[in-house]
Amino acid sequence: MSQQGADDWWQKLYEGPDAGAEPDPGDTLDNRFRSAAGVTTDPAPVTAPAVASATAPATGPAPDLAPDPGPPEPPRAPEPLLPGPRQGDPVPTPTLPSLPPPRDPRAGDATGYALGGVDVPPVRGPELPVRHPEAPSPEAWFDPAPRQGPVAEPERGPEPEAGPERGPERGPEPVAAGPEVAGSEVAGSEAVRPAVSHLGDRAPTYAPEPGALPPADPAALDGLTPDTVLEGARYGTYTLRAASLRGDSARYRGEARRDFLLTARFGSGDDALILVALAGGDRAAPGAAEAAAELCRTVASAVGRSQDRLAEDIRAGHRDALRSGLQRLTDRGYGRLRARAAELGLAESAYTAGLRGLLLPVDPRCRTRVCFGAGAGGLFRLRSGQWQDLESDGSAEDTEGAEGGFRFRAAVARPGDTLLLCSGGLAEPMREEAALPAELAARWAAQEPPGLAAFLADTQLRLKGYADDRTAAAVWEA
Repeated sequence: MSQQGADDWWQKLYEGPDAGAEPDPGDTLDNRFRSAAGVTTDPAPVTAPAVASATAPATGPAPDLAPDPGPPEPPRAPEPLLPGPRQGDPVPTPTLPSLPPPRDPRAGDATGYALGGVDVPPVRGPELPVRHPEAPSPEAWFDPAPRQGPVAEPERGPEPEAGPERGPERGPEPVAAGPEVAGSEVAGSEAVRPAVSHLGDRAPTYAPEPGALPPADPAALDGLTPDTVLEGARYGTYTLRAASLRGDSARYRGEARRDFLLTARFGSGDDALILVALAGGDRAAPGAAEAAAELCRTVASAVGRSQDRLAEDIRAGHRDALRSGLQRLTDRGYGRLRARAAELGLAESAYTAGLRGLLLPVDPRCRTRVCFGAGAGGLFRLRSGQWQDLESDGSAEDTEGAEGGFRFRAAVARPGDTLLLCSGGLAEPMREEAALPAELAARWAAQEPPGLAAFLADTQLRLKGYADDRTAAAVWEA
C-alpha cells in the first residue's frame, strides 16, 4: 500500500468529507502505532539509560511496512523509579516479619469462650471448689437424728467405736417426732423410720428384694404388671396413702403380682367422690391377677356412673340406700367374673378375687367413710393407739349374695383416727401376728401421716410364713 493510499483511507475513516485543513504529512499510521505501543508497554525495572535502549526494539516498525522516521517525538517524563539494589550488588533475601505463635484453639479468647467440640483439660489450681469445715459430710445427710457440734473431717477414717455409737439410731424401737422436728413433715415421719429387716424371732424364707421378673408376651405387653404401685392424695381433713406390692414368693419365682389397686376421683368441687378399690386373688388360682383387675374396674365404672347419687346419700346419711346400691354393683361385678370364667373354661374358684372398696367424699364438712367388699381382705381402725378389727367384731353388716358374703360399713371418722383397708395378704398377719399391728401402731402414732416411701416401708414389714402379695390403703384423719 502506498503512502497516498494510506492517507486517503485514514481520512475517510476519521475525518469528514468536508475537512478543511490538509493532513499533517508526519501523522501516519506507523507513527500512531509507535505512539500507542510506547504507552501500553510496561517499562522494564532497570535504570533510566537501560529503559531508553530497551524500548527502541519494542517500538520498531513492522516487518511488512517501510520505516519512516518522521519528526522526532516529544520527550516523555521519566517513570518514577523504585529504590532497589545497585547493579552488581547481591540481591538480599527477603525476610518475613516475625509472627506470634499460633493460638491454642482450646483456650478461650478475649470473650472467655473456648472452641466448641474440643476436649479441654481440667484447670488445676485454686479454682477448684474447696469443702469448708462447717459444711456437713455426706454421711450426715442420711443420719435420721440431728447431730450436735462440728462435723468430723471427711478425710478421717472411721473410729473403731463409731459402729456402736450409731447402733441406737437404727434400733427396732420407733422414735416419735420431737419438738426439734415438729415443723418438718419429712423429719417427723420418714426420717425416724427404723430399719427393720423382719418382725418375729425367725427370718423369712425369701429375700426382701425382688429377684426374677415375670415372663412377658410380645403380643400382650399392655397386660404387664409392675412390682410395686404407690398412690397418695390429700383432701379436706384426711390424707390418703395406698400401696400394692408383689409378695416375696412371687418375687422369688418370677411370677406377676396378683393384687390390683385402683384409685379414682369422680366429679369436681365439693361434690366429688374418691374411690379406692383393691382386690387380691388366690396364689394357686391361674386367673387371679386378671380377675382382680377386672373386678376393680367393673366396680369403679359403676361407682363413677352413680357418683351424684352416692355422694348425696353419703352426705344425707342414707345407710340403707348405700348398702343396697353398693351390694348390687358388687354382685354385678362378681357375676361378670363367673361369666368370664365360663368363657375361659375355668372353675369359678379359679377366676375370682377378694374385693374391698372405700368411698371418701371430698366435702370437708362430711366425715362419713363408707367401706364395702366381699371375699378375703380386712378393714381395721387405729383409734387412741389401739387397733380395731371392724369386720371380725361384728360392727360390719354382712349379707349374703356376693362372694363370701357382702360386707358394708359406714361410720363417722374422728380426728386422729387411722382407717386401714387391705387385701388378704396383709389382713391375715394383722389378725394372726401381734407384732405387726403393734409395730404399725407405734409408727403411725405421730400426728403427721407418713410419706409415700415411709408408707411403703411400713406396708412391707416381713414376717415368717407370710409371703403373699400385699395391698393396703390407709386414711389419716386430721
